Amino acid sequence: MNRILISLIEGTKIAITAIWTNKTRAILTTTCIVIGIVSVTAMNTISDGIDRSFEESMDMLGRNVVFVEKWPWGFGGEYKWWEYRNRREMQLSYVEDLRRFTPSATEVSASANRRSNIRYQDKVIESVDLNGATANYFQTSGLNIEDGRAFNDYDQQRAAKVAVIGGSVVDALFESEDPIGKQIRLQGQRFLVIGTLERQGNFLGLEDTDNRIVIPINAYGTLYGLRSGIQLSVQFANEEDMVDGEYEVIGAMRQIRQLDPLDDDDFAINKAALFEQEFQGMKMAIYGIGIFLTGLALFVGGIGVMNIMFVSVKERTKEIGIRKAVGAKSWEILLQFLMESIIICLVGGVIGVLLSIGITELINQFFVAYLNWMTVLNAILICAFIGILFGYLPSSKAAKSDPIESLRYE
Repeated sequence: MNRILISLIEGTKIAITAIWTNKTRAILTTTCIVIGIVSVTAMNTISDGIDRSFEESMDMLGRNVVFVEKWPWGFGGEYKWWEYRNRREMQLSYVEDLRRFTPSATEVSASANRRSNIRYQDKVIESVDLNGATANYFQTSGLNIEDGRAFNDYDQQRAAKVAVIGGSVVDALFESEDPIGKQIRLQGQRFLVIGTLERQGNFLGLEDTDNRIVIPINAYGTLYGLRSGIQLSVQFANEEDMVDGEYEVIGAMRQIRQLDPLDDDDFAINKAALFEQEFQGMKMAIYGIGIFLTGLALFVGGIGVMNIMFVSVKERTKEIGIRKAVGAKSWEILLQFLMESIIICLVGGVIGVLLSIGITELINQFFVAYLNWMTVLNAILICAFIGILFGYLPSSKAAKSDPIESLRYE
C-alpha cells in the first residue's frame, strides 16, 4: 500500500514536471478540454435554468387552476381555429353560475387582458399587460399585494377607476417616488394607484410578469367593452381535487351553455399541465441536441489529449527505459502517464468551470441559466474520466515498452 502511494506521488510529480516543461503543448491540449467542459456546463446550466424557471412559472400560472376560455391553448396537433372562432364568447355572469355548479371549487374569477399604453406625467410605457379582473382574481392568479391594497367587490361593482400595478411599472414610471395615491392615465382616463404587486419575475424566462396593471373588470369594460376575450379561472384546494373538479367544470359549462348530450363542447378547458406536456417534449429535444454537441466536443478534446500523450510517450522513450532499468514496474509507468493525462484534463476542467460562471451570467441576460455545485462536480468527474479513457492507450504503450529497446532509443 505504501509503495502504491509513493508511486502515485512520484508519478504525479513527474507528470507535473513534464507538463511544465512543455507548457505550450499542454496549453493547446488543455484548450480542447476547456471547450468540451464549457459545452457540458453550458448545456447543464441552461437545462437547470429552464427547469427552475419552468417550475416557478407553473406556480405563477397555478397548478390547481382550470381556465375556461373560448380558445384552447395551441400545443401540438391540428389547431382548428376556423371552428374555435365561431364559438360563443365567455360571459361575466358565468362566474356566479360556476360557483353554484362546481361546489368543490374554492374560487372562481373572471379576467380580460390586452396591451395598453400607460402614462404618468411626462413618462409613458407603450406596452403594458392590462388586466381587467374581478376582485378575487388576486387569489386565483397567485398575486400578492406588496404595498397598499387590492380593489374589492364594491370597487368592481361601481367600475371604480383604481389600479394595482406591477414592479416593472413602478420602476419605469415612479422610480424613487411612492406610487400609492398617484394617478396614471389609461385611454386618457385617470386611474388612482391603490396598490403594488409583489414581484414574480419572468414567465418561462421570457415574458416580464411584473409589467402589468390590474383594474376592476367593469372599469375595463367601460374602456374596451366585455363582448370578447373573457377568461374564467376556477381554483381548487389542491391538484388532487382539480382532477375531479375539471369534470365538474365541464359539466357545469355544458349546463350553463345548455348543450345537448350529443353536442360538442363549445368552450376550452386549459390548465398548467398542458404546458408541462409541451415542455417535456421541448426539454427532450434540447437535451438530445445538447448531449450530441457536448459529446462531440469532449470526444474531440479526448482525441487531442490522446494524440499529445502518444507524442509525449514517444519523446520520453529513453526516460521510460531508465525508470524500468532502475526497478520501476509497468503499472508505475502506466500510473505516471495516466496522472499526466488526468492533470491536463483537470486543469482544463477548472478553467472551463471558471469560464462557465461568466457565461452563465451572460446567458442570464437573455435567457435562463443556473450553475449549481453538482454541475461543477460532474464537470470535474468528467475531466478525470476523459483523462483516464483517452490517456490509457498511450500510458499502456509506455508501460509495455521493452526497457532495452527504450534505452537504445535516440
